[in-house]
Amino acid sequence: MSGQGRPVATAPDAAGLTVGVVAASWHAEITDQLVARAVQACDDSGARATVVRVPGSLEIPVVAQALARRCDAVVALGAVIRGETAHFDYVCDSVTAGLTRISLDERTPVGNGVLTVDTLDQALDRSGRPGSKEDKGYESAVAALETALLLRSLA
Repeated sequence: MSGQGRPVATAPDAAGLTVGVVAASWHAEITDQLVARAVQACDDSGARATVVRVPGSLEIPVVAQALARRCDAVVALGAVIRGETAHFDYVCDSVTAGLTRISLDERTPVGNGVLTVDTLDQALDRSGRPGSKEDKGYESAVAALETALLLRSLA
């Protein structure tokens, strides 16, 4: 994990915006923390968050698309940890491609906070818990909110 060059995630003034937060249920120790941090970023920004849970990361895109149709921004959260098969690669590629397509098709920013890591420790270190090196839930929400505000200014 380099993390170098990453800007500091500071909550923008996004009062009145709505954010759909969709999170996988797998690896709850990680995803619960990611959700808590994303909701905190929304609270800090004055945005209203709606949180929904899906079974796993493969189910995130379809629900993210439904949220993108009714929210100003979406935050996708999950943890995909490499195993012994190619399943990891398929899940990561599918989720990333799906979220990108949704953002473009729906013209709604999607903050991608789906962690794709080799180990549980790497996921925990990105989850935003005390002592973590990164805070991907918060960062993903801030990125989605900042992009939603930018799109509004361009309209």
